[in-house]
Amino acid sequence: MNNGLILERFQIVEGFPAVDLQTGANNGDYISLKNAKRVAIVFTSGVGTAGDDPTLTLQQATSVAGGSVKALNIPTGSAFMKQAATNLAAVSAWSTAATIATNTLTNDTSAEQSALWVVELTPDELDVDNGFDCIRATVADIGSNAQPGYLFYLIELKEARSPLNAVSCITD
Repeated sequence: MNNGLILERFQIVEGFPAVDLQTGANNGDYISLKNAKRVAIVFTSGVGTAGDDPTLTLQQATSVAGGSVKALNIPTGSAFMKQAATNLAAVSAWSTAATIATNTLTNDTSAEQSALWVVELTPDELDVDNGFDCIRATVADIGSNAQPGYLFYLIELKEARSPLNAVSCITD
């Protein structure tokens, strides 16, 4: 191993590809946290129309196939955002996420701004006693106006590996 590559310690998995968020429900793929220390759920969206604000929802499951799905509450102090009127090039500091209601995150001015949201979790924040070790994030249909969006998971692995021999987070 190179002992310095970010990809030796992290896995990146696409939740859902770049889409127009107004075309329907945008369901992220389930990922397994069995080999993870932590995960950052990263959602980004472009400038859209006021009132068509995205809502990010977290779920947990017992398998990457979506077994026994239930809500995954967003832990206090784990959700952050950057937002700006046109782009995020000059935004360096994160803000604490504004509106969290159990397992959902939204912001009532996010549609008319460029947005980057991150929610961090550790596997022990899931219902591990009942076999829950998989998660997914979804973004509901935002309304009737076009707005681009993308979601991915940044997973810190329990043990470093060569990127060419990466551990899977998309299988049980």
